[in-house]
Amino acid sequence: MAEEKKTPESSNEEAVKEAVREAREEAKKQEKAGENGETAEETAGPEDIEEAVRTEADGETGREADPPTKDAVEAADTAEADPGQKESGKGIFHKKKDPRDEKIAELTDRVTRQMAEFDNFRKRTEKEKNASFEMGASAIVEKILPVVDNFERGLSLLPEGEADAFAEGMDKIYKQLITTLTDLGVSPIEALGQTFDPELHNAVMHVDDENAGENEIVEELQKGYRFHDRVIRHSMVKVAN
Repeated sequence: MAEEKKTPESSNEEAVKEAVREAREEAKKQEKAGENGETAEETAGPEDIEEAVRTEADGETGREADPPTKDAVEAADTAEADPGQKESGKGIFHKKKDPRDEKIAELTDRVTRQMAEFDNFRKRTEKEKNASFEMGASAIVEKILPVVDNFERGLSLLPEGEADAFAEGMDKIYKQLITTLTDLGVSPIEALGQTFDPELHNAVMHVDDENAGENEIVEELQKGYRFHDRVIRHSMVKVAN
């Protein structure tokens, strides 16, 4: 079989690659020598590489070699660079992700979730505490309301213009008690003349009254109270049909 004949162009390209490879090896040796504190010779520059390429090409073809083409130099550079990238595995597009960054992201997400859960727990606990306080306070107020009713009944039985010092003292105590309950958030429910509302009133009697409108409260039998927005005792009323 006839041996394949090499063209001048292929020989020139191989010579360029060989010259570039030798120049790079020489540069690496010079760098190592510099790191060890030895006197390094001048590193081959682009002109030296080009001259070495020409010399190598002259020895192969026996004639003056053309200047190395841009494609040939880039091909040689790629051939030299690829092995290093494959060995290191740290190319631009193959950079390994630092496991410490993943751990930091995981811990940050965990802390964020824990803080959100704690904030929700704090709000829920505060709401439950307020609800428990209002429930306990309303129970106490409900126990005091019969005392208020007795004060009102007793004061209503006093003859007008005949109140003595004892009656005046009772009236002052009653007013002080009402003021204290008002400061705590206790307020009476309006009933007389209002339209019946099952959320606020408890109808115990129905009467026919031509002067009153339908479902209008014509008489309040027992006063109702609320603690803030919560009804603690409904008003007992008489409603017109």
